[in-house]
Amino acid sequence: MRLLVTRTEEDSAPLADALAALGHEAVTAPLLTIRFLDDVPLPEGAWQALLVTSANGARALERRKDVQPLLQLPVFAVGAASADAARAAGFAHVEAAGGDVEALAEHVAEVLVPEKGPLLHVAGSVVAGDLAALLGAKGFRVERAVLYEAAIAHTLPDVAREALEAGKLDGVILYSPRTARAFASLVTDAGLQACVKGLAAYCLSPAVAAALESLPDLTVKIARRPDQAGLLSILPA
Repeated sequence: MRLLVTRTEEDSAPLADALAALGHEAVTAPLLTIRFLDDVPLPEGAWQALLVTSANGARALERRKDVQPLLQLPVFAVGAASADAARAAGFAHVEAAGGDVEALAEHVAEVLVPEKGPLLHVAGSVVAGDLAALLGAKGFRVERAVLYEAAIAHTLPDVAREALEAGKLDGVILYSPRTARAFASLVTDAGLQACVKGLAAYCLSPAVAAALESLPDLTVKIARRPDQAGLLSILPA
């Protein structure tokens, strides 16, 4: 299969390699560009642990000169990719949850207690789900440190437009509601709605799938669980 990969540049190459290992070809067309906010100071506090809801949060920490005092803290990551990025950033005590913020909140509440201190959530300027509210309902205090921004593409990348126009795609892989909305909007703006008819959209979660409602001709498929392994498992052999 020939699949459009819409992830950021940082995440596209590993996904393309995973697809190649399964016999698929990736057409990489990032719809988000990451800008790290290196000048934003890290919040000070007696943090009990760090929460990471994307690999880019871990990458943002890895870039910073002031991260050293945090490296001994336990890190609770939303999924395997975020956990791997945290380990690569130098964190030794890392645990991964089930792939979404609800699973992360449940895992944190099972392992930690609110009385031992607040939690620092390293995130982007736009987040999926309200982790602070979920954990706040369980008695935890969560502070969010915005250390990067993800900018949406203004137009559909040429490689994606050309592949759609030529009918040379079998599907598109979508990891977040924001990226899915961007894909739907950019396809519509380019007047290419007819080109997605019969195309399969492989979505990480029901929320991602719901963001494609403006493209009803897509064949939407949802991962069995909200992580990369679950998503790849629904691709045809």
